[in-house]
Amino acid sequence: MKQLFLTFVFFVTLTLTSFAQNSFTKVISKDRVIPSYCIEVTFDKTTHLIFPSGISYIDLGSSNIIAGKADGAENVVRVKAAIIGFKEETNFSVITDEGSFYSFIVNYSENPEKLNIEMKDFLHNKKPGNKPENTQEVHLSELGNESPQAVRSIMEKIHKTNRKRINHINSKQFGIEFQLRGIFSHNGLLFLHTEIRNTTAIPFDIDFLVFKIVDKKVVKRMAIQETVIEPVRAYNYLTSVKGKETESTVFAFQKFTIPDKKQLVVELFEKNGGRHQRFVVKNGDLAKAQPSKKL
Repeated sequence: MKQLFLTFVFFVTLTLTSFAQNSFTKVISKDRVIPSYCIEVTFDKTTHLIFPSGISYIDLGSSNIIAGKADGAENVVRVKAAIIGFKEETNFSVITDEGSFYSFIVNYSENPEKLNIEMKDFLHNKKPGNKPENTQEVHLSELGNESPQAVRSIMEKIHKTNRKRINHINSKQFGIEFQLRGIFSHNGLLFLHTEIRNTTAIPFDIDFLVFKIVDKKVVKRMAIQETVIEPVRAYNYLTSVKGKETESTVFAFQKFTIPDKKQLVVELFEKNGGRHQRFVVKNGDLAKAQPSKKL
């Protein structure tokens, strides 16, 4: 009886194992595999990879190599060997701000043939069907449920359409006009379309632009309570506006609202100058944000 029971258990186990292998596992097909680039590195030289957008993530396969963003450059990765003459092949991966995934196989060479490599802007190539297998679009947490390419497409459309939908939010002094042209929303994201018009012959060089929520009224000698709101993306971000020219930028933010008795202040500062600009956005203005699908 015991032997019969053991035989039954063995049969059931074998059946379940076979069922699991046939029903719950699947071979990864070749069209699902992202091919890798092959590069060589050495100990005494640095290999630089120039990507079409900023770097969000770098992962190394082993401690035989070191890699990181180049100082002062968001879209350049520097790679070199950490150990002289390492024998084992290794790898590393890169994810860019625009959602591209890149994979690299790395081997050691005393004299690498390619030290400076430009990665083609695959995601922004507008020819349909021309996106290669070695890049995949990655969703980034800061953009919620939207892909980076979808967000970029919305921002590009807002910028291209360039229709003025707001007339009362602006700052105009010293020959510079800084205005808010429109507010749009899409799937948990807010988009602010701003414009700088330089009516003078002197270029307006931008030092920095800040978005912050502050109290409407501040009692004297009381510390100002303010919260800086950082954009997660910017399309056509400006560093300067030439004389007699007009330029616009689209900023993307994670969804936010303005608390009672507070307001959103947008300040634009000129580099080495005093033609600073400032306008205010109220909660009622945000509430009137238009869906991007209406563009």
